[in-house]
Amino acid sequence: MRITVVIPALNEAGNIGKLVAETYEHVPEATLGELIVVDDGSDDATPEEIKEMIDSGDYPGLRLIRHKSRCGQSVALRTGVTAASCPVIAQMDGDGQNDPRDIPKLLEHLAEPGTEGHALVGGWRQTRKDTGSKRFASRAANNIRDFVLRDDCPDTGCGIKVYWRDVFMRLPFFTSMHRYLPAMFQTYGQTAAYVPVNDRPRQAGQSKYSNFTRALVGLYDLIGVSWLRRRSRIPVIVESAGTAKAASNTTGGAA
Repeated sequence: MRITVVIPALNEAGNIGKLVAETYEHVPEATLGELIVVDDGSDDATPEEIKEMIDSGDYPGLRLIRHKSRCGQSVALRTGVTAASCPVIAQMDGDGQNDPRDIPKLLEHLAEPGTEGHALVGGWRQTRKDTGSKRFASRAANNIRDFVLRDDCPDTGCGIKVYWRDVFMRLPFFTSMHRYLPAMFQTYGQTAAYVPVNDRPRQAGQSKYSNFTRALVGLYDLIGVSWLRRRSRIPVIVESAGTAKAASNTTGGAA
Protein backbone atom coordinates (compact mmCIF):
# COMPACT_ATOMS: atom_id res chain seq x y z
CA MET A 1 0.00 0.00 0.00
CA ARG A 2 1.30 3.44 -0.95
CA ILE A 3 0.79 5.88 1.90
CA THR A 4 0.78 9.59 2.57
CA VAL A 5 2.29 10.50 5.92
CA VAL A 6 0.61 13.60 7.39
CA ILE A 7 2.26 15.48 10.25
CA PRO A 8 0.50 18.51 11.77
CA ALA A 9 3.04 20.78 13.44
CA LEU A 10 2.96 23.93 15.57
CA ASN A 11 6.25 25.41 16.82
CA GLU A 12 8.17 22.14 16.54
CA ALA A 13 11.55 23.49 15.44
CA GLY A 14 14.19 21.04 16.62
CA ASN A 15 11.73 18.13 16.43
CA ILE A 16 10.09 18.19 13.02
CA GLY A 17 13.20 17.89 10.84
CA LYS A 18 14.48 14.89 12.80
CA LEU A 19 11.06 13.22 12.61
CA VAL A 20 10.84 13.68 8.85
CA ALA A 21 14.36 12.30 8.34
CA GLU A 22 13.54 9.29 10.53
CA THR A 23 10.37 8.63 8.56
CA TYR A 24 12.26 8.51 5.27
CA GLU A 25 14.84 6.23 6.88
CA HIS A 26 12.46 3.70 8.39
CA VAL A 27 9.43 3.60 6.08
CA PRO A 28 10.28 1.64 2.90
CA GLU A 29 10.58 3.73 -0.26
CA ALA A 30 8.07 1.48 -2.02
CA THR A 31 5.51 2.31 0.69
CA LEU A 32 6.11 6.02 1.29
CA GLY A 33 4.34 7.89 -1.49
CA GLU A 34 4.69 11.34 0.06
CA LEU A 35 5.04 13.14 3.37
CA ILE A 36 3.05 16.30 4.07
CA VAL A 37 3.94 18.59 6.95
CA VAL A 38 1.10 21.00 7.75
CA ASP A 39 2.45 23.99 9.63
CA ASP A 40 -0.37 25.41 11.74
CA GLY A 41 0.79 29.01 11.95
CA SER A 42 4.15 28.48 13.67
CA ASP A 43 6.15 31.51 14.74
CA ASP A 44 9.43 29.61 15.08
CA ALA A 45 11.70 27.93 12.50
CA THR A 46 9.39 24.95 11.87
CA PRO A 47 8.61 25.82 8.22
CA GLU A 48 12.24 26.76 7.51
CA GLU A 49 13.41 23.31 8.65
CA ILE A 50 11.09 21.65 6.16
CA LYS A 51 11.88 24.06 3.32
CA GLU A 52 15.58 23.31 3.70
CA MET A 53 14.86 19.58 3.48
CA ILE A 54 12.72 20.08 0.38
CA ASP A 55 15.42 22.22 -1.26
CA SER A 56 18.07 19.58 -0.51
CA GLY A 57 16.38 17.16 -2.91
CA ASP A 58 17.09 14.26 -0.54
CA TYR A 59 13.45 13.72 0.43
CA PRO A 60 11.32 13.00 -2.66
CA GLY A 61 7.62 13.61 -2.09
CA LEU A 62 8.18 15.93 0.89
CA ARG A 63 5.63 18.74 0.93
CA LEU A 64 4.91 21.73 3.18
CA ILE A 65 1.51 23.36 3.61
CA ARG A 66 1.26 26.41 5.86
CA HIS A 67 -1.78 27.89 7.58
CA LYS A 68 -1.83 31.68 7.85
CA SER A 69 -2.81 31.42 11.51
CA ARG A 70 -3.32 28.73 14.10
CA CYS A 71 -6.42 26.62 13.43
CA GLY A 72 -5.83 23.56 15.64
CA GLN A 73 -4.49 20.07 15.19
CA SER A 74 -7.65 18.57 13.69
CA VAL A 75 -7.87 21.32 11.07
CA ALA A 76 -4.19 20.84 10.19
CA LEU A 77 -4.73 17.10 9.92
CA ARG A 78 -7.70 17.58 7.62
CA THR A 79 -5.69 19.98 5.44
CA GLY A 80 -3.04 17.30 4.98
CA VAL A 81 -5.46 14.44 4.36
CA THR A 82 -7.41 16.54 1.84
CA ALA A 83 -4.18 17.29 -0.06
CA ALA A 84 -2.97 13.66 0.06
CA SER A 85 -2.72 11.66 -3.15
CA CYS A 86 -2.44 8.17 -1.66
CA PRO A 87 -5.37 5.98 -0.52
CA VAL A 88 -3.85 5.29 2.92
CA ILE A 89 -2.93 7.91 5.50
CA ALA A 90 -0.36 7.54 8.27
CA GLN A 91 -0.55 10.37 10.79
CA MET A 92 1.94 11.33 13.48
CA ASP A 93 2.29 14.20 15.94
CA GLY A 94 5.01 16.70 15.11
CA ASP A 95 6.71 16.61 18.52
CA GLY A 96 8.76 13.48 17.78
CA GLN A 97 7.16 11.36 20.50
CA ASN A 98 5.70 8.99 17.91
CA ASP A 99 8.21 6.58 16.37
CA PRO A 100 8.00 6.24 12.55
CA ARG A 101 9.46 2.74 12.88
CA ASP A 102 5.97 1.74 14.02
CA ILE A 103 4.27 2.73 10.75
CA PRO A 104 5.12 -0.52 8.89
CA LYS A 105 3.95 -2.49 11.93
CA LEU A 106 0.58 -0.72 11.94
CA LEU A 107 0.21 -1.24 8.19
CA GLU A 108 0.51 -5.00 8.66
CA HIS A 109 -2.89 -4.93 10.39
CA LEU A 110 -4.61 -2.53 7.97
CA ALA A 111 -6.79 -4.00 5.23
CA GLU A 112 -6.49 -2.89 1.62
CA PRO A 113 -8.90 0.01 1.06
CA GLY A 114 -12.30 -1.21 -0.03
CA THR A 115 -11.82 -4.78 1.23
CA GLU A 116 -12.97 -6.60 4.35
CA GLY A 117 -10.90 -5.83 7.41
CA HIS A 118 -9.71 -3.00 9.59
CA ALA A 119 -9.97 0.49 8.04
CA LEU A 120 -8.06 2.08 10.95
CA VAL A 121 -5.18 0.82 13.07
CA GLY A 122 -4.16 2.96 16.03
CA GLY A 123 -1.11 2.97 18.22
CA TRP A 124 -1.32 1.92 21.85
CA ARG A 125 1.29 3.44 24.17
CA GLN A 126 1.64 0.80 26.85
CA THR A 127 4.69 2.51 28.36
CA ARG A 128 4.33 6.29 28.11
CA LYS A 129 7.34 8.62 28.34
CA ASP A 130 5.46 11.54 29.85
CA THR A 131 4.83 13.20 33.19
CA GLY A 132 2.89 11.33 35.85
CA SER A 133 0.06 13.87 35.76
CA LYS A 134 -0.38 13.46 32.01
CA ARG A 135 -0.34 9.66 32.25
CA PHE A 136 -3.00 9.80 34.96
CA ALA A 137 -5.12 12.29 33.00
CA SER A 138 -4.86 10.16 29.87
CA ARG A 139 -5.97 6.99 31.68
CA ALA A 140 -8.91 8.82 33.25
CA ALA A 141 -9.93 10.32 29.90
CA ASN A 142 -9.73 6.95 28.16
CA ASN A 143 -11.88 5.31 30.83
CA ILE A 144 -14.54 8.03 30.69
CA ARG A 145 -14.57 8.08 26.89
CA ASP A 146 -14.87 4.29 26.63
CA PHE A 147 -17.70 4.27 29.20
CA VAL A 148 -19.66 6.77 27.10
CA LEU A 149 -18.77 5.73 23.55
CA ARG A 150 -18.06 2.00 23.99
CA ASP A 151 -15.46 2.14 21.22
CA ASP A 152 -12.99 -0.23 22.96
CA CYS A 153 -10.06 2.06 22.12
CA PRO A 154 -7.31 1.71 24.75
CA ASP A 155 -5.43 4.90 23.81
CA THR A 156 -7.40 7.39 21.76
CA GLY A 157 -4.83 10.13 22.41
CA CYS A 158 -1.98 8.27 20.69
CA GLY A 159 -1.01 10.39 17.69
CA ILE A 160 0.21 7.62 15.39
CA LYS A 161 -2.50 5.94 13.29
CA VAL A 162 -2.98 4.53 9.80
CA TYR A 163 -6.33 4.52 8.01
CA TRP A 164 -8.22 4.70 4.74
CA ARG A 165 -8.32 8.22 3.34
CA ASP A 166 -11.76 7.85 1.72
CA VAL A 167 -13.43 6.99 5.03
CA PHE A 168 -11.78 9.94 6.78
CA MET A 169 -13.07 12.28 4.08
CA ARG A 170 -16.64 11.10 4.63
CA LEU A 171 -16.60 11.84 8.37
CA PRO A 172 -18.33 14.94 9.73
CA PHE A 173 -15.60 17.40 10.62
CA PHE A 174 -15.23 19.14 13.99
CA THR A 175 -12.27 20.54 15.87
CA SER A 176 -10.62 17.92 18.11
CA MET A 177 -11.95 15.10 15.91
CA HIS A 178 -8.41 13.67 15.77
CA ARG A 179 -9.00 12.31 19.30
CA TYR A 180 -12.16 10.47 18.24
CA LEU A 181 -11.19 8.88 14.94
CA PRO A 182 -11.65 5.26 16.12
CA ALA A 183 -15.18 6.00 17.38
CA MET A 184 -16.07 7.89 14.20
CA PHE A 185 -14.72 5.16 11.92
CA GLN A 186 -16.85 2.65 13.82
CA THR A 187 -19.87 4.93 13.52
CA TYR A 188 -19.42 4.82 9.76
CA GLY A 189 -19.45 1.04 9.65
CA GLN A 190 -15.70 0.31 9.83
CA THR A 191 -13.64 -1.71 12.28
CA ALA A 192 -10.47 -0.67 14.06
CA ALA A 193 -7.51 -2.45 15.63
CA TYR A 194 -4.83 -1.32 18.08
CA VAL A 195 -1.16 -2.25 18.16
CA PRO A 196 1.43 -1.54 20.88
CA VAL A 197 3.85 1.20 19.79
CA ASN A 198 6.90 2.98 21.09
CA ASP A 199 6.53 6.28 22.93
CA ARG A 200 9.41 8.71 23.24
CA PRO A 201 10.07 11.79 25.38
CA ARG A 202 9.83 15.21 23.75
CA GLN A 203 13.33 16.49 22.91
CA ALA A 204 12.55 20.17 22.21
CA GLY A 205 9.75 22.69 22.60
CA GLN A 206 6.70 22.54 24.83
CA SER A 207 3.41 20.68 24.86
CA LYS A 208 0.51 22.68 23.41
CA TYR A 209 -2.03 21.35 25.93
CA SER A 210 -2.56 21.47 29.68
CA ASN A 211 -4.48 18.79 31.54
CA PHE A 212 -7.16 21.29 32.59
CA THR A 213 -7.71 22.68 29.07
CA ARG A 214 -7.80 19.21 27.54
CA ALA A 215 -10.32 18.04 30.15
CA LEU A 216 -12.71 20.93 29.48
CA VAL A 217 -12.52 20.56 25.71
CA GLY A 218 -12.69 16.78 25.97
CA LEU A 219 -15.92 16.84 27.99
CA TYR A 220 -17.55 19.21 25.50
CA ASP A 221 -16.45 17.09 22.54
CA LEU A 222 -17.47 13.84 24.21
CA ILE A 223 -21.06 15.06 24.46
CA GLY A 224 -21.01 16.03 20.78
CA VAL A 225 -19.47 12.76 19.57
CA SER A 226 -21.96 10.76 21.65
CA TRP A 227 -24.79 12.69 19.96
CA LEU A 228 -23.30 12.09 16.50
CA ARG A 229 -23.00 8.36 17.10
CA ARG A 230 -26.59 8.10 18.29
CA ARG A 231 -27.97 10.14 15.38
CA SER A 232 -25.94 8.53 12.57
CA ARG A 233 -27.43 5.79 10.44
CA ILE A 234 -25.30 4.04 7.84
CA PRO A 235 -27.37 1.90 5.41
CA VAL A 236 -26.28 -1.58 4.39
CA ILE A 237 -26.49 -1.79 0.58
CA VAL A 238 -27.85 -5.19 -0.43
CA GLU A 239 -28.28 -4.52 -4.14
CA SER A 240 -27.23 -1.95 -6.72
CA ALA A 241 -28.34 -2.54 -10.32
CA GLY A 242 -27.74 -0.58 -13.49
CA THR A 243 -24.94 1.72 -14.61
CA ALA A 244 -24.58 5.35 -13.61
CA LYS A 245 -24.97 7.75 -16.50
CA ALA A 246 -22.01 10.03 -17.05
CA ALA A 247 -22.72 13.70 -16.41
CA SER A 248 -23.03 15.75 -19.61
CA ASN A 249 -21.64 19.22 -20.25
CA THR A 250 -24.63 21.55 -19.88
CA THR A 251 -22.72 24.81 -20.08
CA GLY A 252 -23.09 25.05 -23.86
CA GLY A 253 -20.68 26.74 -26.22
CA ALA A 254 -18.14 25.34 -28.62
CA ALA A 255 -15.83 22.56 -27.55
